[in-house]
Amino acid sequence: MSVILEVENLCKFYPSFRLEGVSFTLRAGTITGFVGRNGAGKSTTLYALLSLVQPDAGNILYRGENIRGREAVFKQRVGFVSAGVSFYAKQKLHRITDVVKTFYGEWNDTLYRRYMQAFALDGNQVFEKLSNGMKIKFALALALSHNAELLILDEPTGGLDPVSREELAEILLDLAGQGKAVLFSTHIISDLDRIADRILYIKNGRILADDTLQGFTDAYRLVQYQTLTEPQRKKIIGELRLKDGYSALIKAADAADFGMPSVCAGAEDIMVHIEKERA
Repeated sequence: MSVILEVENLCKFYPSFRLEGVSFTLRAGTITGFVGRNGAGKSTTLYALLSLVQPDAGNILYRGENIRGREAVFKQRVGFVSAGVSFYAKQKLHRITDVVKTFYGEWNDTLYRRYMQAFALDGNQVFEKLSNGMKIKFALALALSHNAELLILDEPTGGLDPVSREELAEILLDLAGQGKAVLFSTHIISDLDRIADRILYIKNGRILADDTLQGFTDAYRLVQYQTLTEPQRKKIIGELRLKDGYSALIKAADAADFGMPSVCAGAEDIMVHIEKERA
């Protein structure tokens, strides 16, 4: 699979937050889930990719070439959809499209009509009358109609009902099947369980994990207990209080040292426990 985007040691420094040494690669035909709690650095990273904030250090390479000084060219190949998508509220969709298409040299009306039909959207609909799910679909139709090969999604499932989230998952799987690269930032980890090829996990401005979804979950186990020995406590990554004791996240390689049953952990369980790491 060809490399679409490479991020090398990306840094952005604010008085109260530091994004440091963020590196990852996005490949054609893959979906990468970008996860982390609020304030971890997801939005800062995405905004840096889109040149909405200026990085203090690091490189962003599209097809092997640095985008610095070529941001406008790069944006022609990127589709961006955000949960807070907002267009002219009282305008009809076809009027909004007429404005948006002027920004893209490779706008494809045939492709746009195909997506509008596939998403059951009518150009005469007024934007503010759409449901949240339909607004996301309209944003996707715009993002995909200029032959973008990289799709960046910033919390697109926020506020969507389960059926709409499932529909979005199927759309993303189809896009990956067409060879597009998808970077999907979300708080709803279960949305990634069926579709993500990789997990990119950021915490406190640093990448904590960059692995396949299977590799990420295989690396950990969960144990439940009431008391532990001190050597065992030193191997705990994160701990949660339960009704009748505690749940702890441990490395799979350490499971035998606990002398008690351990179970495989899902991506969401892993993230929750890691965020509750022991001091």
